[in-house]
Amino acid sequence: MSKAPKHYRIYIDESGDHTYSGEDKQGKRYLGLTGLIIEVEHYCTKFQPELEILKQNYFPHSPDEPVILHRKDLINKRGSFWRLRDPQKEKSFNEDFLNFLKNKEYTIITVVIDKNNHVERYQKAAPHPYHFCMIAILERYCSFLNFYNAVGDVLAESRGGKEDLQLKEAYRSVYSSGTQFRDPEFFQMALSSKEIKLKPKLANIAGTQIADLLAHSCKTEILIDNNLVEKWGNVFSRTICKIVKSKYNQHVFNGKIYGYGKVFLS
Repeated sequence: MSKAPKHYRIYIDESGDHTYSGEDKQGKRYLGLTGLIIEVEHYCTKFQPELEILKQNYFPHSPDEPVILHRKDLINKRGSFWRLRDPQKEKSFNEDFLNFLKNKEYTIITVVIDKNNHVERYQKAAPHPYHFCMIAILERYCSFLNFYNAVGDVLAESRGGKEDLQLKEAYRSVYSSGTQFRDPEFFQMALSSKEIKLKPKLANIAGTQIADLLAHSCKTEILIDNNLVEKWGNVFSRTICKIVKSKYNQHVFNGKIYGYGKVFLS
Protein backbone atom coordinates (compact mmCIF):
# COMPACT_ATOMS: atom_id res chain seq x y z
CA MET A 1 0.00 0.00 0.00
CA SER A 2 1.55 3.29 -1.13
CA LYS A 3 2.06 6.10 1.37
CA ALA A 4 0.02 9.25 1.04
CA PRO A 5 2.08 12.10 -0.45
CA LYS A 6 3.46 14.72 1.89
CA HIS A 7 1.38 17.88 2.04
CA TYR A 8 2.94 21.34 1.97
CA ARG A 9 1.68 24.89 2.06
CA ILE A 10 3.46 27.98 0.77
CA TYR A 11 2.87 31.20 2.71
CA ILE A 12 3.39 34.37 0.68
CA ASP A 13 3.85 38.02 1.59
CA GLU A 14 5.17 41.04 -0.27
CA SER A 15 7.68 43.83 0.19
CA GLY A 16 7.20 47.00 -1.79
CA ASP A 17 4.42 48.56 -3.81
CA HIS A 18 2.39 46.32 -6.15
CA THR A 19 1.15 49.15 -8.40
CA TYR A 20 2.82 50.83 -11.36
CA SER A 21 3.61 54.05 -9.55
CA GLY A 22 6.15 55.44 -12.01
CA GLU A 23 8.53 56.31 -9.18
CA ASP A 24 12.20 55.38 -9.21
CA LYS A 25 12.68 54.92 -5.47
CA GLN A 26 13.69 51.44 -4.31
CA GLY A 27 10.56 51.03 -2.18
CA LYS A 28 8.33 51.87 -5.14
CA ARG A 29 10.24 50.56 -8.15
CA TYR A 30 10.93 47.03 -6.91
CA LEU A 31 8.31 44.59 -5.71
CA GLY A 32 9.36 41.42 -3.93
CA LEU A 33 7.27 38.38 -3.08
CA THR A 34 8.62 35.87 -0.60
CA GLY A 35 7.11 32.43 -0.14
CA LEU A 36 7.83 29.94 2.64
CA ILE A 37 7.23 26.29 1.76
CA ILE A 38 6.46 24.36 4.93
CA GLU A 39 5.35 20.77 5.37
CA VAL A 40 1.94 20.81 7.05
CA GLU A 41 2.90 18.33 9.79
CA HIS A 42 6.00 20.34 10.75
CA TYR A 43 3.96 23.53 10.66
CA CYS A 44 1.33 22.14 13.02
CA THR A 45 3.69 20.45 15.49
CA LYS A 46 6.72 22.77 15.50
CA PHE A 47 6.57 25.94 13.43
CA GLN A 48 3.27 27.46 14.53
CA PRO A 49 3.23 26.48 18.22
CA GLU A 50 6.86 27.46 18.78
CA LEU A 51 6.33 30.85 17.16
CA GLU A 52 3.40 31.41 19.53
CA ILE A 53 5.65 30.53 22.49
CA LEU A 54 8.27 32.99 21.24
CA LYS A 55 5.68 35.75 20.94
CA GLN A 56 4.17 34.99 24.34
CA ASN A 57 7.59 35.06 26.01
CA TYR A 58 8.35 38.58 24.81
CA PHE A 59 4.94 40.11 24.19
CA PRO A 60 2.50 38.61 26.73
CA HIS A 61 -1.04 38.61 25.40
CA SER A 62 -4.41 36.94 25.56
CA PRO A 63 -4.98 34.20 22.94
CA ASP A 64 -8.24 36.02 22.16
CA GLU A 65 -6.23 39.10 21.17
CA PRO A 66 -3.08 37.66 19.58
CA VAL A 67 0.04 39.66 18.85
CA ILE A 68 0.70 39.82 15.12
CA LEU A 69 4.35 40.09 14.10
CA HIS A 70 4.77 42.88 11.56
CA ARG A 71 8.14 44.14 10.39
CA LYS A 72 7.40 47.88 10.51
CA ASP A 73 5.87 47.66 13.98
CA LEU A 74 8.85 45.67 15.28
CA ILE A 75 11.38 48.09 13.80
CA ASN A 76 9.57 51.11 15.24
CA LYS A 77 8.90 49.32 18.54
CA ARG A 78 5.29 50.41 18.56
CA GLY A 79 2.13 48.78 19.85
CA SER A 80 2.82 45.47 21.60
CA PHE A 81 6.49 45.77 20.71
CA TRP A 82 7.26 48.68 23.04
CA ARG A 83 9.17 46.22 25.21
CA LEU A 84 11.92 46.17 22.58
CA ARG A 85 12.85 49.72 23.57
CA ASP A 86 14.86 48.00 26.29
CA PRO A 87 18.18 47.20 24.51
CA GLN A 88 18.70 43.96 26.47
CA LYS A 89 15.18 42.78 25.70
CA GLU A 90 15.67 43.61 22.03
CA LYS A 91 18.99 41.76 21.93
CA SER A 92 17.45 38.69 23.56
CA PHE A 93 14.44 38.70 21.23
CA ASN A 94 16.63 39.07 18.14
CA GLU A 95 18.74 36.10 19.22
CA ASP A 96 15.71 33.90 19.84
CA PHE A 97 14.10 34.99 16.59
CA LEU A 98 17.26 34.14 14.62
CA ASN A 99 17.41 30.75 16.34
CA PHE A 100 13.80 30.16 15.31
CA LEU A 101 14.66 30.95 11.69
CA LYS A 102 17.72 28.72 11.83
CA ASN A 103 16.09 25.67 13.43
CA LYS A 104 12.74 25.43 11.64
CA GLU A 105 12.23 23.47 8.43
CA TYR A 106 11.10 25.55 5.47
CA THR A 107 12.16 26.48 1.96
CA ILE A 108 12.25 30.04 0.62
CA ILE A 109 11.40 31.33 -2.84
CA THR A 110 11.78 35.09 -3.38
CA VAL A 111 10.89 36.80 -6.65
CA VAL A 112 11.73 40.47 -7.24
CA ILE A 113 10.51 42.52 -10.19
CA ASP A 114 11.75 45.82 -11.58
CA LYS A 115 8.37 47.37 -12.33
CA ASN A 116 9.80 50.26 -14.36
CA ASN A 117 11.62 47.96 -16.79
CA HIS A 118 8.64 45.62 -16.84
CA VAL A 119 6.16 48.27 -17.95
CA GLU A 120 8.64 49.73 -20.46
CA ARG A 121 9.00 46.30 -22.04
CA TYR A 122 5.32 45.35 -22.18
CA GLN A 123 3.72 48.81 -22.26
CA LYS A 124 -0.08 48.56 -21.92
CA ALA A 125 0.13 44.77 -22.11
CA ALA A 126 2.26 44.60 -18.95
CA PRO A 127 0.86 41.94 -16.60
CA HIS A 128 0.04 42.94 -13.02
CA PRO A 129 3.43 42.92 -11.21
CA TYR A 130 2.12 41.01 -8.17
CA HIS A 131 0.49 38.37 -10.39
CA PHE A 132 3.63 38.14 -12.54
CA CYS A 133 5.75 37.42 -9.44
CA MET A 134 3.13 35.01 -8.10
CA ILE A 135 3.24 32.99 -11.32
CA ALA A 136 7.04 32.77 -11.08
CA ILE A 137 6.68 31.48 -7.50
CA LEU A 138 4.00 28.95 -8.49
CA GLU A 139 6.19 27.53 -11.26
CA ARG A 140 9.03 26.90 -8.82
CA TYR A 141 6.78 25.74 -5.98
CA CYS A 142 5.14 23.16 -8.22
CA SER A 143 8.56 22.01 -9.48
CA PHE A 144 9.51 21.44 -5.83
CA LEU A 145 6.30 19.50 -5.15
CA ASN A 146 6.49 17.38 -8.29
CA PHE A 147 10.14 16.47 -7.68
CA TYR A 148 9.29 15.14 -4.21
CA ASN A 149 6.00 13.57 -5.33
CA ALA A 150 4.21 15.84 -2.89
CA VAL A 151 1.14 18.08 -3.06
CA GLY A 152 0.49 21.50 -1.64
CA ASP A 153 -1.67 24.59 -1.56
CA VAL A 154 -1.08 28.33 -1.43
CA LEU A 155 -1.90 30.93 1.23
CA ALA A 156 -1.20 34.63 0.73
CA GLU A 157 -2.04 37.69 2.74
CA SER A 158 -5.29 39.36 1.73
CA ARG A 159 -4.86 42.85 0.21
CA GLY A 160 -8.49 43.89 -0.23
CA GLY A 161 -11.67 43.19 -2.17
CA LYS A 162 -10.83 44.01 -5.80
CA GLU A 163 -7.20 42.93 -5.54
CA ASP A 164 -8.16 39.63 -3.89
CA LEU A 165 -10.66 38.88 -6.66
CA GLN A 166 -8.04 39.62 -9.33
CA LEU A 167 -5.46 37.43 -7.61
CA LYS A 168 -7.92 34.56 -7.29
CA GLU A 169 -8.66 34.81 -11.00
CA ALA A 170 -4.94 34.87 -11.86
CA TYR A 171 -4.39 31.75 -9.76
CA ARG A 172 -7.34 29.95 -11.38
CA SER A 173 -5.94 30.81 -14.80
CA VAL A 174 -2.60 29.20 -13.95
CA TYR A 175 -4.30 26.13 -12.53
CA SER A 176 -6.63 25.62 -15.48
CA SER A 177 -4.54 26.89 -18.42
CA GLY A 178 -0.90 26.75 -17.31
CA THR A 179 1.71 29.36 -18.21
CA GLN A 180 4.05 30.17 -21.08
CA PHE A 181 6.54 27.64 -19.69
CA ARG A 182 4.35 24.98 -18.04
CA ASP A 183 1.19 23.16 -19.11
CA PRO A 184 -1.89 22.84 -16.87
CA GLU A 185 -1.09 19.27 -15.84
CA PHE A 186 2.18 20.41 -14.28
CA PHE A 187 0.23 22.58 -11.84
CA GLN A 188 -2.76 20.28 -11.37
CA MET A 189 -0.52 17.38 -10.40
CA ALA A 190 1.09 19.44 -7.62
CA LEU A 191 -1.59 21.78 -6.33
CA SER A 192 -4.18 20.27 -4.01
CA SER A 193 -6.64 23.15 -4.46
CA LYS A 194 -8.04 25.01 -7.45
CA GLU A 195 -8.31 28.11 -5.28
CA ILE A 196 -5.70 30.25 -3.55
CA LYS A 197 -6.32 30.89 0.15
CA LEU A 198 -6.25 34.54 1.24
CA LYS A 199 -6.18 35.54 4.90
CA PRO A 200 -5.95 39.00 6.52
CA LYS A 201 -2.99 39.94 8.69
CA LEU A 202 -5.17 39.84 11.80
CA ALA A 203 -5.88 36.14 11.21
CA ASN A 204 -2.62 35.38 13.09
CA ILE A 205 -1.13 33.04 10.46
CA ALA A 206 2.38 32.07 11.57
CA GLY A 207 3.60 31.41 8.02
CA THR A 208 2.61 34.79 6.61
CA GLN A 209 4.02 36.58 9.67
CA ILE A 210 7.45 35.05 9.08
CA ALA A 211 7.13 35.72 5.34
CA ASP A 212 6.42 39.36 6.24
CA LEU A 213 9.54 39.53 8.44
CA LEU A 214 11.74 37.97 5.73
CA ALA A 215 10.35 39.62 2.60
CA HIS A 216 12.16 42.97 2.86
CA SER A 217 15.54 41.43 3.71
CA CYS A 218 15.29 38.81 0.96
CA LYS A 219 14.30 41.46 -1.59
CA THR A 220 17.17 43.72 -0.53
CA GLU A 221 19.69 40.89 -0.87
CA ILE A 222 18.56 40.18 -4.44
CA LEU A 223 18.84 43.89 -5.31
CA ILE A 224 22.35 43.97 -3.84
CA ASP A 225 23.26 40.80 -5.75
CA ASN A 226 22.19 42.57 -8.95
CA ASN A 227 24.05 45.81 -8.10
CA LEU A 228 20.82 47.78 -7.89
CA VAL A 229 21.41 49.01 -4.35
CA GLU A 230 24.71 49.41 -2.51
CA LYS A 231 23.78 49.18 1.15
CA TRP A 232 21.65 47.12 3.49
CA GLY A 233 18.83 48.95 5.20
CA ASN A 234 20.19 47.77 8.54
CA VAL A 235 22.66 45.27 9.95
CA PHE A 236 19.93 42.97 11.22
CA SER A 237 18.56 42.46 7.69
CA ARG A 238 21.98 41.26 6.60
CA THR A 239 22.14 38.93 9.60
CA ILE A 240 18.73 37.49 8.73
CA CYS A 241 19.91 36.71 5.20
CA LYS A 242 22.99 34.93 6.51
CA ILE A 243 20.80 32.79 8.76
CA VAL A 244 18.36 31.79 6.02
CA LYS A 245 20.95 31.32 3.25
CA SER A 246 20.64 27.54 3.41
CA LYS A 247 16.83 27.70 3.31
CA TYR A 248 16.51 28.88 -0.30
CA ASN A 249 15.04 26.58 -2.90
CA GLN A 250 17.86 25.27 -5.07
CA HIS A 251 18.69 22.93 -7.92
CA VAL A 252 18.76 19.45 -6.42
CA PHE A 253 21.97 18.34 -8.12
CA ASN A 254 24.19 21.42 -8.45
CA GLY A 255 22.88 23.56 -5.57
CA LYS A 256 22.19 26.58 -7.79
CA ILE A 257 19.91 29.08 -6.03
CA TYR A 258 19.39 31.76 -8.71
CA GLY A 259 16.48 30.78 -10.87
CA TYR A 260 15.16 28.47 -8.14
CA GLY A 261 15.06 30.18 -4.75
CA LYS A 262 16.02 33.66 -5.90
CA VAL A 263 14.51 35.18 -9.05
CA PHE A 264 14.97 38.67 -10.46
CA LEU A 265 12.57 39.78 -13.18
CA SER A 266 14.01 42.84 -14.95
